[in-house]
Order: sequence, then C-alpha cells, then structure tokens
Amino acid sequence: QVQLVESGGGLVQAGGSLRLSCAASGRTFSNNVIMGWFRQAPGKEREYVAAITRSGSMTYYTDSVRGRFTISRDIVKNTLYLQMNSLKPEDTAVYYCAAGWPHDYSVYDSYAYWGQGTQVTVSS
Repeated sequence: QVQLVESGGGLVQAGGSLRLSCAASGRTFSNNVIMGWFRQAPGKEREYVAAITRSGSMTYYTDSVRGRFTISRDIVKNTLYLQMNSLKPEDTAVYYCAAGWPHDYSVYDSYAYWGQGTQVTVSS
C-alpha cells in the first residue's frame, strides 16, 4: 500500500509564501506515475492545482496558480513539493496530494492514492 503525508500548511498573509511537502512511503512507483496537488475550500468541490510526471520533466498547472505556484519532486526522498508564492485569500483551502495513473491528471477521482490534507489559510 501507499501512504501520502502532507505537511507545511499554515496561516500566512496575502502576498506571502508557503511550501507544502508530501512524503510518500510504502511502495516504489512505476516510471509513469503522476503526482498531483488538489485543494478544497469549504463548501466547494475538490479542485485540481498542479501535476507532475515521475521524472519531473513535465509539469501542469491550473490557470489560477500558474506563475505563482511551482510543483516539484525529489525521487530519492520520494517527496512531492508545492512552492506557493504571492498567495491570495482565494488560495485558502485544504491541500491534498495524490498519486496514480490518471486518465486525466486534472480529474481528482482518477487518482489511486491520497493524503489526509494540510490546511492553508491566507489572510487579507
């Protein structure tokens, strides 16, 4: 089985930065695994944020975070990261990492494994 554990969330003022981490354990992923970040604000659907291939050679972002967020991964440490800069109040949500072989990397229910989430709160 796979365990994904997120960390790094917290409270930050608008314009600030946070770096989220997601440590994976339990199995060695195949070369074609995709890892992603999603977020869910109160009363809203879970929303795709970013995704990355195992090698890190390809990254994908939703329009609202492109240019502000950077997804990366350390294969040796088996850890996924999300560097979030220029944070806005609308970025407030619980952030989840996911792993799997999705038919569409932006569709949350196509991922096989999920973490428990970490809260990010951006004050205005």
